[in-house]
Order: sequence, then C-alpha cells, then structure tokens
Amino acid sequence: MRSLSFVGLAILVATCVQVPVAKADLLQDVKAKRKLVCGTLTDVEPLGFTDPKTRQVVGFDVDTCAAIAKHLGVQLEHKGLTVEARIPELTLGRVDIVAAALGYTKERAQQIAYTHAHYQAAIRVLVKASSGITTLAQLNGKKVSATQGSTPELFARRKLPGATIMTFQDVSTAFLALQQDKVSGFAISEFGSLRFKQQSGGQVKSLDEPLAWEATGLGVRKGEPAFLAEVNHILEAMEQSGELDRLWDKWYGPNTRFNVKREKRLTPIEKLE
Repeated sequence: MRSLSFVGLAILVATCVQVPVAKADLLQDVKAKRKLVCGTLTDVEPLGFTDPKTRQVVGFDVDTCAAIAKHLGVQLEHKGLTVEARIPELTLGRVDIVAAALGYTKERAQQIAYTHAHYQAAIRVLVKASSGITTLAQLNGKKVSATQGSTPELFARRKLPGATIMTFQDVSTAFLALQQDKVSGFAISEFGSLRFKQQSGGQVKSLDEPLAWEATGLGVRKGEPAFLAEVNHILEAMEQSGELDRLWDKWYGPNTRFNVKREKRLTPIEKLE
C-alpha cells in the first residue's frame, strides 16, 4: 500500500512538472534550410523596386540581403513587403530579417530587435534657392512645413523651437506649401527630398546643416541573440572590407542620379539610443 502510494505520488509530480521545451534557434534553422528569407520594400527606389527591364525587384536593400545570405553560406529568398507589413511579417516569422527603410525608433525597438545601423539618413530642410536662407538659425520666426506624424516633424520641433511648424497629411502637400510661399522651409528626409529637388529644376535646395540623423538598421525578431550577433558580425566584416561602401555607391553614389554620400559608418544601435 505504501509502495502504491509512492508510485501514485511520483506520477502526480511528473504530470505537474513542466518539462522545458527546446527553443528553436533561427541561426541554426537558416543554416539547416540553407535559405535566408529577407523582406524588402518593392516600390521605393533605390532601396527596393521593380526593374522595368527585368521585372525583378532590385536595390540597395535587396543587395544587402543577398550579401548577408552569401556570408551565411545560404541562398536568398526575397519577399516583397509593404511599409505596414514590415514588422508584422517579421514577428509572425514569415521572414527571417527585414531590410526596408527601417529607421530606428524606441517604439519599434519594443517590438523587434535592430542590427547595427548600417546607414543614417539626414533629416534636412528644403528652402527656395532664391530665399537667401542658408542656415537653420535663419528659420527662427518663420514657418516650416512637415508631414504630420513624421520623424522630420519631430526633429523640426526639437531643433527649430523658434519656428512655427505647420503639418500636412502628405509629403506632396507639405512641399506645395513651400512652392506657394506659405512656408519658408520644408522638413523632410534627405532621400525623400531628392525627387522634389529634381522636379523643381533647381528652384529649391537643402540646407547643409541637417536637423538630425535617422539611424537605419535591419530588423530581426526578438529572442534570437545568436542570429542577431551573427548578422552584426557580418555587417562589421562588410564595413571593414569596404563592401557596404561599394553597395552604397552602386545605388546612391556619384555615378547615380541620387549622388548621396554615405557619411555615417556602421554604428551599434545602442550607441544611438
């Protein structure tokens, strides 16, 4: 009877004790499948866009993904994403990594992990070339437009406390306010400003002094420290070898219509927080 009670107790304890479940490791999984699934945008040139000749999605982000896959010794599987789907697709495990203009914010960092920032985009102010404005200080007491809820609006309010910030629902309307002299400046990311400067035919220019620098990294699911560390190691190797610079120059360099210099080097994201 005593023996039977002991057996029954052992069974009861065994059923109550939770046996640890082995947690999948993304780095091992990627290497086992010999495939890296990377999500990029498909309609933002030159980050990720459809080549009209080949109908293939190409761009800086696509090449960055391909380089990381090559360093891992696996094949790249590309997946096109919308801006809204970037974080959900990552957290749901439908992509392994996201390279899609993923500027760092504290809010996003609560949902996903960031690699080192492999580039930083300047937030600049566009002014009319004929305005005589050459410095941010000259915007004191003047009106500056920005897209509502954007990081340029945030930085404009921080850096231009003496200016009146006027917000608009979309970037085109914010630029139109500058064209119609309703504002003296227009806060926008450097990449976003390129098409407006080209469209204006030299009538607008960007001030040399940036409002801020917006760090951009690759997105990784939280809870994958080995994968995150390996991708960061690869990015460090690409920086040291000049591979990141070569990719940048291919899509943004002096021989392109964008002609944007890569001024900031690879930087651990925690140093920018």
